Amino acid sequence: MDPNFFTFLFFFFFLFFLLHRPISASNLHKFKQLNSDFLSQSKSSYDSLTPQSPTKYFEVTKPIELPKTKPCSYHVLHHDFGYTYGQPPVFANYTSPPHCSSTKFSKIVLEWKATCEGRQFDRIFGVWLGGVELLRSCTAEPRATGIVWSVEKDITRYHSLLFNHQQQNQTLAVFLGNIVDKTYTGVYHVDITINFYPFHVNTPKTKKFNPLAFTSDSHADLILPISRNLPLNDGLWFNIQNSTDVGLKEFSVPQNAYRAVLEVYVSFHENDEFWYSNPPNEYLSANNITNSPGNGPFREVLVTLDDKVVGSVWPFTVIYTGGVNPLLWRPITGIGSFDLPSYDIEITPFLGEILDGKNHLFGFKVTNALNVWYIDANLHLWLDSNSVRTEGVLVNHIDKPLVESIVSNFSGLNGTFLTSAKKSILSSGWVRSSFGNITTSFVQDFSYCSSMVMRKNGEKQTVNQIISFNDSIRVKLPSSHLDLVDDTNRNFSLYLDSDELDQDNDTYLAVSNVTLGFDVSKSKSEDSEFSKSFLSNVQDSQGKMVVKKNLVISGVGETQQDYRYESNEGCYFRKIGSSNYTILYDKVKNSCNKRSHYPFGLKIFNKFPIIL
Repeated sequence: MDPNFFTFLFFFFFLFFLLHRPISASNLHKFKQLNSDFLSQSKSSYDSLTPQSPTKYFEVTKPIELPKTKPCSYHVLHHDFGYTYGQPPVFANYTSPPHCSSTKFSKIVLEWKATCEGRQFDRIFGVWLGGVELLRSCTAEPRATGIVWSVEKDITRYHSLLFNHQQQNQTLAVFLGNIVDKTYTGVYHVDITINFYPFHVNTPKTKKFNPLAFTSDSHADLILPISRNLPLNDGLWFNIQNSTDVGLKEFSVPQNAYRAVLEVYVSFHENDEFWYSNPPNEYLSANNITNSPGNGPFREVLVTLDDKVVGSVWPFTVIYTGGVNPLLWRPITGIGSFDLPSYDIEITPFLGEILDGKNHLFGFKVTNALNVWYIDANLHLWLDSNSVRTEGVLVNHIDKPLVESIVSNFSGLNGTFLTSAKKSILSSGWVRSSFGNITTSFVQDFSYCSSMVMRKNGEKQTVNQIISFNDSIRVKLPSSHLDLVDDTNRNFSLYLDSDELDQDNDTYLAVSNVTLGFDVSKSKSEDSEFSKSFLSNVQDSQGKMVVKKNLVISGVGETQQDYRYESNEGCYFRKIGSSNYTILYDKVKNSCNKRSHYPFGLKIFNKFPIIL
């Protein structure tokens, strides 16, 4: 390869990342191998760090806005998750809460509370109701004196499922695969409660009633599970083992549907837990490396309907509570680890293809996948109560093929790898219902850039990655309504670096730095109103561990987080920092600054110093 060309390309990538994100870092696969030793070390090595009361873990996020009414609480499940790996999910009967005095609720919140003590790995878990996934999450890693954490998730969008009058008795399923033995002693004690908040009697009506589905406060009339059927000795998610594996689910929709949205849940584990740090296969082959994951650092989740690609997910790089250096996520957990994001794909343009009353097939696959990815989905449907049957036509569908490029330059175990990818999907179609003719178009645009550098014979790894993930919905409503525009622009950023420094007495210092974050801007026009919001959430973490004979004998982890949310309706800011279980500062502000509005796009974050 022409060295001048490679120099130019590397300089281009360097400028790209410099303008979009500050530097910080991690070496992931090796640290994950150390994790078991770290967790199984003797209690005495924690003594200087461990208080005498349980530690509260939490994820920094904007609090749910609740009405000023007393909730009707429904305690659905209590269970102690001990040796549950390879066992069926835990089940509980669910019925619409008959003891609630109100039947109309403005907010419904699922509350997960758990405690644990001892030693344990991070465990992925899911909560399903009638096969519909409500929550995907990761457990916190415990300590000898115990931990406690809770997750609160707004599940108001599942209103029709929670009040399913056609099926009074439903099954709540929870899968948390845990192993308990002499080393890993942690049992997770879990309670799940659903809180129903009635409408406030004096709540002002700020918007006129609109019966159509394309408003922000409209919830689906029916939600179909696109997940595996019970019985299972696993979660209800599909297990995607490699790039040719496909998860398939047969379904049919009522013939009076006029809108459809597929909500997709994604998580990655085992050989692909740190997919963004996987080197290309040519590097592994050239160095005769057989025990390290490969397939390069790019992944995409493809969603098909009857073998036709209808949408894609380029996922946010969630780092679980045991990832990189476990001390980084105590007590402030990694972004998204307690409430993994789901991703919506507009299926409405394709309704004309599936309103025939026949069975159809959703499929899920992952480009470049290694084992294992857990994927399932929920199909949200809006039904026309004034029609027995609607009709529709898919007018246009363009699935532009993925364009992926990998430029490698390495000698032995040292080298640089530049990866880029682009993709776009467009669909449009109309549906005729009693509301009139509705034309919907949906566009997804993706871009990906990654720089990976290996130094010191592979002992030092630096990864810098940017994912841009943009959705655009255009809805031409009947003449009596204004057209709707709904745009979402996402930028997912990750910078990881790790190094090993030899010390005396057969020990070495493992140093890791992580910058993880995202920017999401949303704009929407509906009912002659225009709304805008911007969310920036970034963590900067620094950690070190002294390792001797694969045992961690001491360590420190520090995390600083900057959470900023601004919208037409209000603002929320939080700056927080921690060091080894201790909160150093925590500043919260709920009011907007007159001149603090950020541009709707990526901005430069100040980098915190690395403290060693």
